[in-house]
Amino acid sequence: METSEKTNKMHLGRKISRIRELRGMKQEALATELGISQQAISKLEQSEEIEDSTLEKIAVVLGVSSEAIKGYSDEAVFNIISNTFHNTSSDNSTLIASSLNYQPTFNTVEKIVELYERLLQSEREKVELLKGTNNEK
Repeated sequence: METSEKTNKMHLGRKISRIRELRGMKQEALATELGISQQAISKLEQSEEIEDSTLEKIAVVLGVSSEAIKGYSDEAVFNIISNTFHNTSSDNSTLIASSLNYQPTFNTVEKIVELYERLLQSEREKVELLKGTNNEK
């Protein structure tokens, strides 16, 4: 009976970790938004219980309510995903997404531009290094 009580107990740190991962957010990004270190986030995600005030701050950054974090379960997410896809093939061999309403939480064009700018900056740095090496010879 003791083990069933332990497994049913909320582990808020793990829930925060899963929601953060589903949001595509790294610990560093969450830490920056909260004004704490990445190690503090790691410690929080290992904690079974978290103060309500801290949980509320984390919820705001993750874009969910603290109640959503408390009530989060992987099963619910998997149910939503599985209910989004319907088998419309007569031979039951393919799954086709009907009415899949996927809206990313980030602007995809901005992410592409950001990636391009980082790659461009990296190439510029390489060129400068090569120029410096050439000038030394």
